Amino acid sequence: MKGYANPDLLTTPTALAAAQAAATPPLVIDLRPPEDFASGHIPGAVHLDLWGVSLIDTDPAPLKAFMWMIDHLFNLRGVTETTPVVVYDEQSGLRAARAFWFLEYFGHPSVQVLDGGFGAWTRANLPVSRDAAAPPKSTWAGTPQERTIATWRDVQSRLGQPGVVLLDTRSDGEYDGTTVRARRGGHIPGAVHVEWTRNLGPDGAFKPAAELRAMYEASGVTPDKEVVTYCQGGYRAAHGYLALRLLGYPRVRNYTGSWKEWGDREDLPVEGAKGAGGAGGC
Repeated sequence: MKGYANPDLLTTPTALAAAQAAATPPLVIDLRPPEDFASGHIPGAVHLDLWGVSLIDTDPAPLKAFMWMIDHLFNLRGVTETTPVVVYDEQSGLRAARAFWFLEYFGHPSVQVLDGGFGAWTRANLPVSRDAAAPPKSTWAGTPQERTIATWRDVQSRLGQPGVVLLDTRSDGEYDGTTVRARRGGHIPGAVHVEWTRNLGPDGAFKPAAELRAMYEASGVTPDKEVVTYCQGGYRAAHGYLALRLLGYPRVRNYTGSWKEWGDREDLPVEGAKGAGGAGGC
């Protein structure tokens, strides 16, 4: 369709509508704000708002506790290993990408993002519901896939390595240090910059593979390297992670602590440093 190496990571509105009519429909999770879900959503979808739930300390103990909490939230929405999951937000956006990354981290075997999100669903004139029922609970416990995540120690150990590229998915101002959102501004030494919004076309869906590939390779983000994505709090980084997974990059990690952790730690090096900044976020 768009030439992706892994096209099965996305679904279309028509394909999702057909899947919902099948004997074993997927679990559809709406990641938008609660007021948007209440005003209208894909029929049968359950709601989960993970916005603002971030981790700024990727040492082993806080990381384990944080991921237990996220796993528990997915349990409360009925996620099981045997049921495919489709996540969506208003477009192919940050919220859906982050939920996709979490589920891949937990080893879920079948996760898709609705390409174009709820906007694409409504433009296709598919039904919208305001009904909501309590989701079924599950006891599924995911198995962490360590290859999908990076901690501050992982990033520190990779600084300057020729086979690794650090991908900064934040805005221009955050990257160059003129917008400061942690104790220090700037970026991780050696990081290249491709803002996450460049992954999407005007319709809010992912650009074709050829466009994405050319954009990333022009910045030195090539499939022969291990790529570590980061942003402010792991949201935009998850979007970069998903874009590269679509292209078939074999080694991609999301530094989930991202700049809020790195920029706050004065024992870690930065480039283009400015200070002091504000709170966390995406």
